[in-house]
Amino acid sequence: MPGGVAAWLGFTLPSAVALTALGLFAASTDLSNAGWVHGLKLAAVAVVAQAVWLMARRLTPDWPRRAVAVLAATIALLWTTPLSQIAIIAGGAVVGWLLLRPPEGVVTNAVPSPVSRRLGLACLVAFFVLLLGLPIARAADGQPIALFDAFYRSGALVFGGGHVVLPLLHTTVVEPGWVSDGQFLAGYGAAQAVPGPLFTFSAYLGAVSGPHPNGVAGATIALAGIFLPAFLLVFAALPFWDRLRASVGFRRALNGVNAAVVGLLLAALYDPVWTGAVSAPIDVAVAGGALALLLTGRVPPVLVVALSAVAGQVIATLPA
Repeated sequence: MPGGVAAWLGFTLPSAVALTALGLFAASTDLSNAGWVHGLKLAAVAVVAQAVWLMARRLTPDWPRRAVAVLAATIALLWTTPLSQIAIIAGGAVVGWLLLRPPEGVVTNAVPSPVSRRLGLACLVAFFVLLLGLPIARAADGQPIALFDAFYRSGALVFGGGHVVLPLLHTTVVEPGWVSDGQFLAGYGAAQAVPGPLFTFSAYLGAVSGPHPNGVAGATIALAGIFLPAFLLVFAALPFWDRLRASVGFRRALNGVNAAVVGLLLAALYDPVWTGAVSAPIDVAVAGGALALLLTGRVPPVLVVALSAVAGQVIATLPA
């Protein structure tokens, strides 16, 4: 276990530090009219579009699952509430369990678990106690608990990780007014240029957040909140994983959830990513060019983000 924590820190810390520094800079500087910030937003369009394409190819290879993804995207765009993403994922699980075929060739050889069943159950209880108890505690303690609760719920309720967290984080921090839409999309674009997991984007959001605590304290709270559910759920699932992966019903439900996740990301590509970044034909050209570079697989994302930022700065100097 100590080795796993050390590996996680080594993987996470560099990007968390870099994005915290960016958040501190963005919080102290008016970047609303900066051309390079607009370029970062266009980079986010390309990155999310690439994620949708790659996930759709892998997770929706047949028409039943594509239909689930399209339906999920439609519902997500029409029903924009904090509960919509949870309901869509749950609905995808039900549809998958009832209608979709399970994947074939699943390995069922038993693998010894380093976590006891007692510890696994304790972690599962802690996961739900925090999920249900934090919204009650935030009413009494104010913004610090509210910040931790917001990121804990994002980490607990998102399924699929990576870019899938985008719509939930947007709802969590932009709708209450903690972070502006422009700050959110610019930070999301910049997050593609740093190593490590995309969840470290939470450090930027915690640092740039309007209400206190923000800065380094806000980044630390946000990071702890978004990663803690993953630790608890991994420890909770390990003792029972062999039974879960051998269950046909679980695998069918997982197919449906994966298809719904593709739909959620497709909806996020349109709103807020496309609507928040693209306002002119030249924006379409820059985002399309960035996407083309990413799809070649030969250009590193950090270079694509840098080129997009330069393009955004050039666009800002053009006559209106």
